[in-house]
Amino acid sequence: MQDTTSWWRGGVIYQIYPRSFMDANGDGIGDLKGVIDKLDYVASLNVDGIWLSPFFTSPMLDFGYDVSDYRDVDPMFGTLADFKDLLARAHQLGLKVMIDQVISHTSEQHPWFQESRQDRTNPRAEWFVWADPKPDGTPPNNWLSIFGGSAWTFDSRRRQYYLHNFLKSQPDVNFHNPEARQAQLDNMRFWLELGVDGFRLDTVNFYFHDAQLRDNPPVPAGEAKTLGAPDANPYTWQRHVYDISRPENLDFLRDLRALMDEFPGTTTVGEIGDDSPLERMAEYTAGGDKLHMAYTFDLLNMPHSAEYIRAVIERFQRLAGDAWPCWATSNHDVERSASRWGAREDPLAYPKVMLAMLFSLRGSVCLYQGEELGLHEAEVPYERIQDPYGKVLWPDFKGRDGCRTPMPWTPGPQAGFSTVEPWLPVEPRHLTLSVEHQEQDADSVLNATRRLLAFRTAHAPLYDGELTLVDVGHELLGLMREKHGERILCVFNLTSATRATRLPVTGCQALEGHGFEYQFDGETLILPPYQAAFFTAP
Repeated sequence: MQDTTSWWRGGVIYQIYPRSFMDANGDGIGDLKGVIDKLDYVASLNVDGIWLSPFFTSPMLDFGYDVSDYRDVDPMFGTLADFKDLLARAHQLGLKVMIDQVISHTSEQHPWFQESRQDRTNPRAEWFVWADPKPDGTPPNNWLSIFGGSAWTFDSRRRQYYLHNFLKSQPDVNFHNPEARQAQLDNMRFWLELGVDGFRLDTVNFYFHDAQLRDNPPVPAGEAKTLGAPDANPYTWQRHVYDISRPENLDFLRDLRALMDEFPGTTTVGEIGDDSPLERMAEYTAGGDKLHMAYTFDLLNMPHSAEYIRAVIERFQRLAGDAWPCWATSNHDVERSASRWGAREDPLAYPKVMLAMLFSLRGSVCLYQGEELGLHEAEVPYERIQDPYGKVLWPDFKGRDGCRTPMPWTPGPQAGFSTVEPWLPVEPRHLTLSVEHQEQDADSVLNATRRLLAFRTAHAPLYDGELTLVDVGHELLGLMREKHGERILCVFNLTSATRATRLPVTGCQALEGHGFEYQFDGETLILPPYQAAFFTAP
């Protein structure tokens, strides 16, 4: 196990989307008291901590990612006292608590922006990104919003445009302004002093923009689009050179790390959406003076073959140095992995081997609620769509609601999530995958997750050892994990066919306790579909 100050290094963090986790007050929306009610369940998974998606005061136009008060809880979720109770209970159970920080932009209802937009001379006039129109009245440049259309909206009071990388109701904070930067650091200090153990930093590479407001170039014909946005979105048609990932961001991340270092044992994980995501991850986490860890969308997109995963690992290892990744295969922004990767695979067996692979990578892990149940993407009819992203790009992209539907606790009414119709519909197919149902099945994905995480914790190389790719054939993925002279060879069959390979290391001894089945005669390994094997290696 890790010491108290480096618990995050190799730790597994369970992501809770509060709106959809558990409704304790019967209004159809999950809340903080609901989270408290289910913390014993979370602890039973053998994870190290939780990450709470935003619960701050907000008009909820982007479901909490448009903050109007960084230091209070939205009444929808409860009170600040409820959060303190949650923090105390989680710590009693040995769980660390990380919370989202959405500091690149605010809600348009935030007092800072309300003041800034009044005129060009008020005290917060430069706290947001304002720019004059071109002579013909059009926006200052060609930057696009991820949610569709121009990233600029005209404001008649200042007769200027303001920048918003997302909804027009989410104006971008001007990080070139030192007072605005410090105000966001002060907001984070508030939560650190309250006792949180760290932050998940939303869009961490979006803080700074090019001060000259230069146009982004187009993606050259024939070149791959690497951002995590869907192809139907014109946002992917540009190379995002000037609107995000600016070099000035590194100095701010150092200031942030200095703040975190005042609170030993706290940590940061940054979300990176970029044209060169692994390079950015390495840049932002290397050197021990910026982020502790970061995650990209490399395992949150469509490819899932052993070949693809090997390529991701190889690329990161070429770039990484001492950088530290945090891997995830699902979260609140992407189609669930059981559908995105496993749509054509066995619905029970595939999630188990996918999780075994995820838990064996070098780095930390974010496990999104419901992944431990093998939930697939829910079908949400157009009339029930809530996500503004989906409303803009429907039907080519149906938004993110399908991964945000209520957590199925029981096979009963409303899946045990609420006593009333919830904010998003319960997926009927999730009822047979409910926690209550899977608790009774020793071979369920839920109980497999518990075994795998206990197995990971029991073997130090899997927790934070070095990783070397091992050649076990084109269709299999082989990893060697090593720490203090202890070596563990991990082999994964992510396919629907039986595969055989000769182990490249002689004298391997099979390990038990992970729940997978295979045949091994001392040299040749036969892996049935969707199985994994673990060996001690000399």
